Amino acid sequence: MTEESAHDGKSADGGDGADAAGVVRRDRFSGGPARSFLSSLEADERIFAADLEVDRAHVVMLVECGIVEADVAGEILTALDAVEVDGHDALPDGEDVHEAIETAVIDRVGEEGGKMHTARSRNDEVAACIRYRLREDVLAAIETTLALRESLLEVADAHRETIMPGYTHLQPAQPTTVAHWALSYEGAIRRDTARLLEAYGRINESPLGGAAFAGTPFEIDRERTAELLGFDGSPANDARGSSAEQRSAVVVENSMDASSSRDFLLETVQALSTHATTLSGLAEDVIVFANRGVVSLSDDYSSTSSIMPQKKNPDTLELVRAVAGDAAGSVQGLTTTLKGLPRAYNRDLQRATTHAWETVDAVTEASEVAAGAVATADWNEETLAVEAGEGFSTATGVADLLAMAGLPFRTAHEVVANAAENGSDYDAIEAAAQEVLGDSLETFVDPDEVAAALDPATSVASRDSRGGPAPESVADQLEVGRAACEADRETHAELATALEDAQAALREEVNGYV
Repeated sequence: MTEESAHDGKSADGGDGADAAGVVRRDRFSGGPARSFLSSLEADERIFAADLEVDRAHVVMLVECGIVEADVAGEILTALDAVEVDGHDALPDGEDVHEAIETAVIDRVGEEGGKMHTARSRNDEVAACIRYRLREDVLAAIETTLALRESLLEVADAHRETIMPGYTHLQPAQPTTVAHWALSYEGAIRRDTARLLEAYGRINESPLGGAAFAGTPFEIDRERTAELLGFDGSPANDARGSSAEQRSAVVVENSMDASSSRDFLLETVQALSTHATTLSGLAEDVIVFANRGVVSLSDDYSSTSSIMPQKKNPDTLELVRAVAGDAAGSVQGLTTTLKGLPRAYNRDLQRATTHAWETVDAVTEASEVAAGAVATADWNEETLAVEAGEGFSTATGVADLLAMAGLPFRTAHEVVANAAENGSDYDAIEAAAQEVLGDSLETFVDPDEVAAALDPATSVASRDSRGGPAPESVADQLEVGRAACEADRETHAELATALEDAQAALREEVNGYV
């Protein structure tokens, strides 16, 4: 993934007839101790298939624009098919996959094979390859967020009335339900999905035609290569359910911006890092719950000690938690790489892409593991119910009850706070009322209502405000969550289908020449 050298694709035959072994750098730059340091060929295996598709689309466009003869294009496209069959490992040595593929084509076709590089640079070529491959990776990441949301929605549906302790500062705070807890993460991951979809839209724009950075004098059709490669912009710009024919090609307008910008990488890594942070919180919660014996992970998502046979450790979730650090590091690394780069292309960008590949792989796997762990976990409802009332967790409910009776909330708060120093039963509250209010508790509230407010299940049921833990509120949240998940899954399917349609259409065009 290197910068174009003196040959920028402007000669009609794509080169000056040099030996294919030095198709880009020539003899002058073909050796030296830094060759291996400069080479990205091994790392470029990830974009090997993408580069072949970008080459095919570019060649088809060149023929249609009358820049390359149809018979020459047929030979080049046939050679590209052969390169694909042989695979990345069979490529000749080169600085990068782009040079190696071009060399392999020229080896098969002869000098005429160099015409495949007419009117482009490796700068816009690599930018297109990265975007092409990254689309697939981001769709895979989005798929795992959807699977995790579906797991959380299933847990919530099954545990609408499963009481559990809620915490702030890791201290018992108020009783809630497993459903309410699960839906809190579903909502956060829903936003993670949205961020990835938005990033996808900006990835899905074509930089081809930007050449080295200053465009080209050839009369090319940038929209055509964008169309052939399925670069049709943001999902937000397309009506849901629109056909491939209705979607319009989108290009990165400015040629310098097209070849040199990597903000789409940074945005993607940031979105993945945000998702990894959400996953880390989810993992931490489940690890703590497992420590307290209120949830048990499936053996498939646990391990044991090499020396202590009784141990069942939540190792997978500990690794999920750690991925957030890796992702945050990639954001910092990528930002630092990009922050001081002048326009246009700089070799630093060869190192920038690694951050994106490593992050999308790690976060996608972590999300998939989290979904499986959540879906197969077993919740100990009896222990949860007991712990839900510990630490006077219903104190706020009693204070709310006194406030509903007309006391200022701060006065009610003082009564219950004084009671908490001596206990959490009715007698302790009664004594505090006498001390703070100078009157019996039942002067203000019915004793039976106080007793009900002290019950965790009743306390949860009373919190029926929008988004609250009461079963009827949870039912509404489930409905919203399911609808949002279904809509996002439809969008995901449409995006995946659009890529498949574009690939099939490109193949059909290629078949017309080979």
